[in-house]
Amino acid sequence: MRIEKPNRVTRTFTQQLVAEPSQVFPLLCPVREADWLEDWDPLVVYCQSGVAEADCVFLTEAGSTGAIWYINKHEPDNGLVEMIKITPDVTACKLTIQLQPAVAGSTATVSYTHTSLGQEGDTFIASFTEEFYKEFMQDWERRINHYLRHGTVLRTDG
Repeated sequence: MRIEKPNRVTRTFTQQLVAEPSQVFPLLCPVREADWLEDWDPLVVYCQSGVAEADCVFLTEAGSTGAIWYINKHEPDNGLVEMIKITPDVTACKLTIQLQPAVAGSTATVSYTHTSLGQEGDTFIASFTEEFYKEFMQDWERRINHYLRHGTVLRTDG
């Protein structure tokens, strides 16, 4: 048995969203995310209801091995969703999204914790800087707010 200290990084960002939590929460879903995120297309989603729920599992493309996602917390009344994403030989990731009501809609506090599973993961973690994460979260914020305002996907090409 080999026990090692993890190479791990956690990043957190709070988005300002233009709709109340009850309108935003259903969009935090492997199926509904395709409504507002360009090119989002999970390979398969395993769920009872057809949308996000506790114990939902979905697969996405990620490098040569793909990624396995598991929704371990799904609490619509509390505005909380937590997912685990495993990209074999790269990273194990915990994604937590906490929605809160705000004067002009809601806030979404989004935290990613990535733990390296090898050399490729070490490279990824080195690139997962605060600046990179802020740009990623601001892009996500623009895209979901566009959908909440207009009901359409914000296209990169115009």
